[in-house]
Amino acid sequence: MELTQRISDLIEPTIADLGFELVRVQIIGDRHMILQIMAEPSDGRGMNVDDCATLSRAISALMDVEDPISQAYTLEVSSPGLDRPLTRRKDFLRHVGYEAKAELAQPQDGQRRFKGWVRGMEADAVLLELEDGTTVALPFDGIVKAKLVLNDHLLAMAGETKRDEADRT
Repeated sequence: MELTQRISDLIEPTIADLGFELVRVQIIGDRHMILQIMAEPSDGRGMNVDDCATLSRAISALMDVEDPISQAYTLEVSSPGLDRPLTRRKDFLRHVGYEAKAELAQPQDGQRRFKGWVRGMEADAVLLELEDGTTVALPFDGIVKAKLVLNDHLLAMAGETKRDEADRT
């Protein structure tokens, strides 16, 4: 099993118990390794610094006990941010209408990188409407990297979310 998957399996129950959802586990670098954990609150509210600190303490304790990484590393815990990675099926469903970039492990019709508007999912494929108006169905399991595109629409939606959160308090 791949190391990032082992770490995901190890930390996900604890993250869920704390009221968060795991978005991505990524290992960066070789000599000076960084273990990057992205998570978000399960209730949809925004992530804050205290949330990151809580998760960092819990994950650090788990990693110390289980010791899945044999070398020194730095732990980073963060929120996905505005131009968030799309790693789960529900990420694509939640962001229908948003512009995204996706990269496939294997080319589809001679192309590996796609940019367009998320139109949902059909069976086990992500539907992406390209600039020319055509819609492609990208196999979910074949996507190695996908993220929202930081643009005016995304910034406007983030502004509306902040106003909604302020109205609830």
